[in-house]
Amino acid sequence: MQAMVLHGPGQPLRLVQRVDPEPGPGELRLRVEACAVCRTDLHIVDGELPVPHWPVVPGHEIVGIVERVGSGVALSLLGQRVGVPWLGHACGCCAYCARGSENLCDAPLFTGHGRDGGFATHVLAEAAFCLPLSLPMAPAQMAPLLCAGLIGWRTLRKAGDDAARIGIYGFGAAAHLVTQAALAQGKEVLAFTRPGDAATQRFALSLGASWAGPADQPPPTPLDAALIFAPAGELVPQALAAVRKGGRVVCGGIHMSDIPSFRYRLLWEERQLVSVANLTRADAHEYLRFATAHPPQVQTTVYPLAQANEALADLRAGRLQGAAVLLP
Repeated sequence: MQAMVLHGPGQPLRLVQRVDPEPGPGELRLRVEACAVCRTDLHIVDGELPVPHWPVVPGHEIVGIVERVGSGVALSLLGQRVGVPWLGHACGCCAYCARGSENLCDAPLFTGHGRDGGFATHVLAEAAFCLPLSLPMAPAQMAPLLCAGLIGWRTLRKAGDDAARIGIYGFGAAAHLVTQAALAQGKEVLAFTRPGDAATQRFALSLGASWAGPADQPPPTPLDAALIFAPAGELVPQALAAVRKGGRVVCGGIHMSDIPSFRYRLLWEERQLVSVANLTRADAHEYLRFATAHPPQVQTTVYPLAQANEALADLRAGRLQGAAVLLP
């Protein structure tokens, strides 16, 4: 197998030849068809998100075909297409797992972080945390659903069912998918981008956003909720100022720069500030059912596996519309 390996923070990924891995008990081996590139991968590569060990193979939005199974895994999975998301293992016995919050597990493993991920031709995964995929879409279009879609969905759900007017800050891979989900639910979407980013504003409008403008400007009308996907802490006070009384700001990223101090007045009148951490398998199954009923149009830029560094650089520089996807 081949893999793009990260040997330390801030280093470029290196293409390495390895022996094909053998699945252990409860595991399966996938032949990777596509793996999307997430901003979390960028945080890992740039050293903003610590990892348990080096080296590591990034990538946690994996679509692949099961080609080998370990003991305890049904042989019927052989040849099936499945997805591998960020949450690769939960202990199942801590207080959080016991109450159905496996996303907050005390002893988790994350794909492409605590265990090798999908920037490779083959990957091992825990069968219980793989997701059956039957969407009528190409693997490159399905891959972004496995994190950008899932985290976007959980973030949207955290906004509350009564949030009819949604503002989205940071219009990347997650935002372009959650916009389509929100519109399918009959909500209005307003998009906030980097100042001067007219191309992304046009992209948001083309997806059905009712308004698109710079993040440092107020919206034309107060928001019921704001979803923040950009890793910029300074957006939190701006989003709080943009939501109505009783509104909610949801931070959807795993990493964000420090939030600057702000006047209590911005939080007063029962505004809420909440975060999203990881995802659960229940979230995944719910979103995939929704995506089956409301198929999203997934905007992708495709790269061969060996160009993973170029894909990360384009993501870092904001040169992408939608999601980057690696094809082995």
